[in-house]
Amino acid sequence: MQLANIHLTYCTNVHPGESWRDVFANLEKYIPELKARLAPDKPFGIGLRLSAQAASELLENDRLAQFQAWLQQNDLYVFTLNGFPYGGFHHQVVKDKVYAPDWRSRDRLDYTLNLTQILAALLPAGIDGGISTLPLSYKPWFAQLSTDDAFKTATRNVAAIAAEMIRIREQTGKLLHLDLEPEPDGLIENTTEVIDFFDSWLLPIGGRYLAEILEISQTVAEILLREHIRICYDTCHFAVEFEDPKSAFTRLQTAGISIGKIQISAAIRVTLPDEVTQRQAIGDKLSSFAESTYLHQVIARSHDGTLHHYSDLSTALPHLAQSTAQEWRTHFHVPIFIHDYQTLQSTQNDIVAVLNLLGKQQCHHLEIETYTWDILPPAMKLDLLASIQREYEWILQHLATEVTA
Repeated sequence: MQLANIHLTYCTNVHPGESWRDVFANLEKYIPELKARLAPDKPFGIGLRLSAQAASELLENDRLAQFQAWLQQNDLYVFTLNGFPYGGFHHQVVKDKVYAPDWRSRDRLDYTLNLTQILAALLPAGIDGGISTLPLSYKPWFAQLSTDDAFKTATRNVAAIAAEMIRIREQTGKLLHLDLEPEPDGLIENTTEVIDFFDSWLLPIGGRYLAEILEISQTVAEILLREHIRICYDTCHFAVEFEDPKSAFTRLQTAGISIGKIQISAAIRVTLPDEVTQRQAIGDKLSSFAESTYLHQVIARSHDGTLHHYSDLSTALPHLAQSTAQEWRTHFHVPIFIHDYQTLQSTQNDIVAVLNLLGKQQCHHLEIETYTWDILPPAMKLDLLASIQREYEWILQHLATEVTA
């Protein structure tokens, strides 16, 4: 839905299904009903997640034209795609497989080119469109290796996407951007690493590649890269990294790096008491979130600000009793409308801070991304449709603005 100059949606990665048939079945089941509840008289936006399989199938025969007709008939529009998970994302062990294939591979490039073609066809005139994607690769894969070759190859592939988006803009006038999504243990995971990637790799190396294939100057190539390669700011991810939203936004803006999409999600946070039995109670509570589907990275912050990373919650829990940290934050997307979970809390305050900053930066795309409903502890599981509706309503309340045409 459109709120003044902001487009708000939820990411359909909450729904299982890797084929286009399954994806469309979920859209038919949930989207019209949500629109009827939230924006019956206004266009309603979709944050579409397509696997590589679904994207390929959507481009076959006349399926894309049929989907466009369905969108028009139901007063719906697509302005953002989630291109992070390439393959299966539900009802199987995902963990670090979510990063594969990474941006070193031709498969990742081809998949994202398909998404670019789809978004160019679906995007309404007059608004920009974004595709969020992984932060190049997964840092632990390079524990004993140099990352230079990975950065070099990934940069060229990302620049190739920019070249295609430039071509589309020249032919159609539509502005598309690829939104790299930093997260804990990603090859780029925080503001400092984002800025370093742009300064050390994307602009000099990607700019040279783009200049060669488009026969333009390095200066123009770098300007175009800044327009078409942006950041997906996930409020859960940056909160787990203990980054202050205002500081992160200011640093990115100063570096000339645009935020293409803000994903609204909340992480688990807990202040660690000194008393052992209290820590045991916290550990018991946290253990219910240590499930086997996704990675739930933990970052612990000590009193002096030092950060310690754990690759997964199950890896971190054995260290809880002896931890000298003041606070733990866990990459587990919990419902955004809940702040307190008895002994645990969420990073909901970071979401509020981001929403309060919207008028001071140029990002117009908001996407709710709580994809963990089917793996939440039993006491937290609610009706899916009602839960998505509550997340929308919570955001609308905090934006304190009226839906406009």
